[in-house]
Formats: sequence, C-alpha cells, structure tokens
Amino acid sequence: MERVSEGCVTVRILQASACAACKVAGHCSAAEMKEKLIDVHCADGAACQQGQTVTVTASRDVAFRALLFGFGLPLVVLVVVLILVLCVTGDEAMAALSGLGALVPYYLLLWLMRDSISRSVSFQIERV
Repeated sequence: MERVSEGCVTVRILQASACAACKVAGHCSAAEMKEKLIDVHCADGAACQQGQTVTVTASRDVAFRALLFGFGLPLVVLVVVLILVLCVTGDEAMAALSGLGALVPYYLLLWLMRDSISRSVSFQIERV
C-alpha cells in the first residue's frame, strides 16, 4: 500500500506483460512492466497500514463493465459510423476516417465522466 487515508487506500500495483518472466525479457522489447496506482474506496481503510501487502480484486461485473466501456461500446460506435458513412457517401476512405474520428468524442466523453465511472467500477482489498 502506498497511502492510507480515511475511506480510501492507494495501492501500488505492478502490471506485467505475459512474457515479463521470460529469461530473455531484458533483451526483448515485448516484455514490459509498469507501476500503477489504484485508489480503493473502503470503509475500513483505517485498518490498513502503509507498506502492507494486499491483493486487489474486482468482481466479474466490474470487469465486464470496464471491458464494455473500453472496448465494446467503441467497437459499436466505430462499426455503426463506418456503415452509415459508407452507405451515404460510398467512399471507403471517408467512412474509415469518420469511424475513427467518431471515437475521439467517445473517449473524450468517457474521460469527462471518469469520476462517475470510478464510483461504479470499484475494487476490493484482501489482506495477505
């Protein structure tokens, strides 16, 4: 744990690619490890101590919702705009660019709604 405050615990996690444990990972650009900070909102944050090792979990519903917001809905937006523009103009290049361009407002809206989304997409802490 990185920080503990009332009602919120900040946990540092190490995100590793699948091949990070490979023997030649130091010589390969595909092996990647990143540190990320996750805020976990919990009522018993006071029971946690800084530096304590914990496991962060998410429910299946939370994982599904994150995949839907990050990949499912953008795919639907892309395909719908692609088909509509292709049917109206008949120009494949314009349809492709319009489909990709439609993702810009989607991800901007997602970024603007990040606070309300973070309340519905939450993690839990299991002490080790």
